[in-house]
Amino acid sequence: MAGAREGRAVFSVILHNAKGDRVDVPIDGLSDLVHAKQAVTWIDVTDASPAQVTRIGEEFGFHPLAIEDTIAGELRPKIEQYDGYHFIIFYGLTAAADGCHSHIVDIFVGNCYMITFHGSGLPVIAETAERWRVNAAAMQDKGPGFLLYSLLDALVDGYFPVLDAIADQAEDLEEEVLRGGQPLVQAEILRLRRDLLMIRRVTGPERDILNVLVRRDAPLFGEKEVVYFQDIYDHLLRVTDTVDIYRDMLSSVLDANLSMVSYTLNVVVKRLTASSIILMSITLVAGIYGMNFVYMPELDWRFGYPFAIGLMAVIAAIEIAIFRRIDWL
Repeated sequence: MAGAREGRAVFSVILHNAKGDRVDVPIDGLSDLVHAKQAVTWIDVTDASPAQVTRIGEEFGFHPLAIEDTIAGELRPKIEQYDGYHFIIFYGLTAAADGCHSHIVDIFVGNCYMITFHGSGLPVIAETAERWRVNAAAMQDKGPGFLLYSLLDALVDGYFPVLDAIADQAEDLEEEVLRGGQPLVQAEILRLRRDLLMIRRVTGPERDILNVLVRRDAPLFGEKEVVYFQDIYDHLLRVTDTVDIYRDMLSSVLDANLSMVSYTLNVVVKRLTASSIILMSITLVAGIYGMNFVYMPELDWRFGYPFAIGLMAVIAAIEIAIFRRIDWL
């Protein structure tokens, strides 16, 4: 594995041979190193600047459109066939406290090499590279298809922990809703649904990529590699099905939360209505006895004031009993 650093980019060259060589090479010497070796070489580039991507692309003779897509960043997953190599855009996923994050990985695969461009923050790349280097001796007869399989399989397998984290959060939100529901829960549910939608947008086109590889439309890979690509395709199907299931579950949780919030609001409205009716009844009595008419029989009655207060108390008590009986208080 080479560790030559130039600018912001970190170059990791994985040599597929029995020795597992580690060689430091400049950008201009990458293509010579690749073509001089008879084994498969993996060149991993992290956080490359547009100028560095362009230099590496020109060194290997990559098509300008492929170089442009690599520099562009967030694009739809796809596979394109060029003369002597394939260009693949794939994604890795990581879970964080603020949600799910996607990491684009641009892959160039030729007869004896694989070049990957990606940003930092995707540990699965380094783990795959280390496994490939350790197992280099046992994989001497394997071509670039198995190296590509190792990378894509690791990226897809990284989707499942992210989905598990989303599932755990969804279950917690479901319990929160069952305890009464809150308006703030709705924002969290919508965030999780956005994460699932992002995963769905990634995995859908990635299945098309695997379809191309499984149907042997890519001439660089033979029948031996197809079985492994089929395994990744099956994993993507599982991911897609899981995403759909969790989206349906979150939709149900969202509906339940809205129902619980509406129910809570109805309870509050009923209590306010009952309280208003009680106060209106008391006010009615007070208003009647507060009218300034000369010939009201109670004006000169000694017990008029206690009678009015008692009447208001009796009316309030009767109404409270009625509202409690119908569960409005």
